[in-house]
Amino acid sequence: MRNTDGSVTYHVLPCGMRMVHVHTPGSATAISGVTVGTGSRDDGEDVHGMAHMVEHTIFKGTERRNAGHIINRMELVGGELNAFTTKEETVVYSIYPAGNTARAMELLADLIRNSRFPQKELDKERQVVAEEIDSYLDSPADAVFDDFEDLLFTGSDLGHNILGDKDAIERIDSSACREYLHAHYTSDNMVAFYSGPESAGRVTALAGARFDPPKGSGTAKARQVPPAREPFAIRKCIDSHQDHTVAGARLPGLFSPERHAYALLTNILGGPGMNSLLNVALRERRGLVYSVDASCTWYTDCGAFTVYYGCDPADTARCTRLVQNTIERIADGTSLTPRALDKAKKQYLGQLIVAGDNRENNVLAIARSTLLNGRAATPAETAARIMDVDMQELRSVASHLLACSTLTLGPGCDA
Repeated sequence: MRNTDGSVTYHVLPCGMRMVHVHTPGSATAISGVTVGTGSRDDGEDVHGMAHMVEHTIFKGTERRNAGHIINRMELVGGELNAFTTKEETVVYSIYPAGNTARAMELLADLIRNSRFPQKELDKERQVVAEEIDSYLDSPADAVFDDFEDLLFTGSDLGHNILGDKDAIERIDSSACREYLHAHYTSDNMVAFYSGPESAGRVTALAGARFDPPKGSGTAKARQVPPAREPFAIRKCIDSHQDHTVAGARLPGLFSPERHAYALLTNILGGPGMNSLLNVALRERRGLVYSVDASCTWYTDCGAFTVYYGCDPADTARCTRLVQNTIERIADGTSLTPRALDKAKKQYLGQLIVAGDNRENNVLAIARSTLLNGRAATPAETAARIMDVDMQELRSVASHLLACSTLTLGPGCDA
């Protein structure tokens, strides 16, 4: 299947695994990888951090390669090997000079099929992950997001940190990692991807000759939809000079017809532009924060809207009121005129064009969409949906955010 612009094509490999090919003629580099439909949501109650631990240790040895061979395989040609875990996906990929696709795909296929997770290597990597957990806790501007989602999605498989905890990762052994790999890294639960100058015919032939993961059960994952939660306002005491606050609300899922309205609203409120409403209100006019950002995170069955700001503890309540007031003014129609909304749409579409020029992020996003939805929306389809958002729809989604919850990590506590 071919996208309307002709640069993106979709294929099915002989093993049944889907593949997306993004043709970028003239590129000096290429990107190959796999997106797997498993993340921290699939850890299991007693092994929080399992998906992340498997991602970390998948590079530590296969049936015929040791860790040194694996890390040097792409490095020796000037490439690099990467991986990351989210709450619903794991991605393993390589960026390399064009012309090394056979090498990259052979390595990737070996990793996702034949990783052995040697116990000695696992023990070493356990300490690395423990250090990662500690370093994350030392950064409250990062930790506050995980703490907020833990509260927002309490009682569900979304309500825990991707990294897991030290007690849980101590219980993970080689056998558990291999079982997890074979259960989740299956042909029906993965999408291979490529972005580069080589033709779709050549790339799919290379992939088809190398990828042969287990077939998988074909059954849907037993994921738990997070229960509803009443709004909360919580302050936690930490050793810091600033207050770090996240305000936000639960959203409908990735396939909601309102998704583009929420995305547009989020960009208007706290997108990358210096003219975002919250940046103007909190920084430009009042100098209360260094930065303020808004974002949407989409999961298959729900999502989260968040606004982050770090400020002097004496200004936290004021910043929170300003965020609430800014959303209220959109909900009641006093903040945006039809002309301003049209300008906001054009700005957002321009930002998407700029972001889409990053080939790495672009192919990763297309692969995720292919995994979850069979294909990625074309830029024209996305633009049409955003342009269709009217004032009534924007006010409606803003009204939903008026019951924002807040979590603040900062010095001093009333309790």
